[in-house]
Amino acid sequence: MKLKLKFIIPLAVLLAGGIFFYDYHSAAKIKEIPYKSFYDLVEAKRIASAKISEDEIFFEDADGNHFKTQNPDSPFLKEFLLKNGAAVQSEKSFAQILSLALDVLFYAVFFAIIFGVFKKFISPNTFKVVRKTGVKFSDVVGMDQLKRDMAQVMQIMKNPREWEKKGVRLPKGILLEGEPGNGKTLFAKALAGEASVNFIPAKATDFESMFMAIGPLKVKLLFAKARRRAPCIVFIDEFDGIGTRRNYSGSAIETENTRIVTALLNELDGFEPTKGVLVVAATNSVQALDPALIRPGRFDARFKVPYPDMAARVQLVQKYTQAKKRAAACSDQKLAELFNGFSCAKIESALNAAALRASQAGRPEFTLDDVEAAARAL
Repeated sequence: MKLKLKFIIPLAVLLAGGIFFYDYHSAAKIKEIPYKSFYDLVEAKRIASAKISEDEIFFEDADGNHFKTQNPDSPFLKEFLLKNGAAVQSEKSFAQILSLALDVLFYAVFFAIIFGVFKKFISPNTFKVVRKTGVKFSDVVGMDQLKRDMAQVMQIMKNPREWEKKGVRLPKGILLEGEPGNGKTLFAKALAGEASVNFIPAKATDFESMFMAIGPLKVKLLFAKARRRAPCIVFIDEFDGIGTRRNYSGSAIETENTRIVTALLNELDGFEPTKGVLVVAATNSVQALDPALIRPGRFDARFKVPYPDMAARVQLVQKYTQAKKRAAACSDQKLAELFNGFSCAKIESALNAAALRASQAGRPEFTLDDVEAAARAL
């Protein structure tokens, strides 16, 4: 290959040089006549063809002789030649070619940027499919009643057609309502894990964009992917961030929100019971949601995810202190009483902060004082 290139490259250079010098000498041998003579020949219809360049006109007369003359740069020259039967060819100047090249480059860069932006905001990889969440109901502390309620839903998801014969369809949506940090996301992952189905997580900020109409496109993208990956659970966190009541004030933000809600309604209504797609949405405020979204037939089930009760708090304390050393006074019962009204996440943070305080003080075990101080700081 190197040997071939060694001969091909010099040969190409010589060939290009030969063509250039041939054209140059051929042009140099062409006789030049005054423009007045050229004009008279055109009027007499004695010009067969003409090639108009930036500074000169090369032409062939009716007898086959070749000449050249100066180009007066007249806007009517081409029309004059054509009217008198001459075939005309225009040669673009370097400035024209450069201008055209810059125009092409500008539009190429412009559309590349637009394509890149749209690809970023509506890329098929925006919503990733999790095949195995690695979470089971055993990893979720408390919510025992909710787990029991979901047992049948999981069976319907796995065999939707069998349940359809019994007159039972899969709920289109489940709404989980509760304060932040009480395990709504963990429960959704556990539901997918127990059912052994695909899981597509999303949150309100995934639908936000600086461009109008991108939000509704993302909604369609999400649900199209869910249908292809069925049986599947679509989990939308911070649902009140995109499903808020529609406001027809006319502002750009409200218009985009209205379009997103409308897109959600269309997608939920487009589900067939046998498709095996379940939407689980989590919200801190049901009151903020658009009534059309949460009516029966769209979100058929609504569950409250409360703060952990006493029994659940005991289990959480045991779970979050497995790798920590604590003083004898920090019993499961005592800590569970101290954490009354705390969310699951807040209990974990308090215990972690207590262990950190003890470590900073050079003590191997955290005390009740450490826990109380950490709880007050949260």
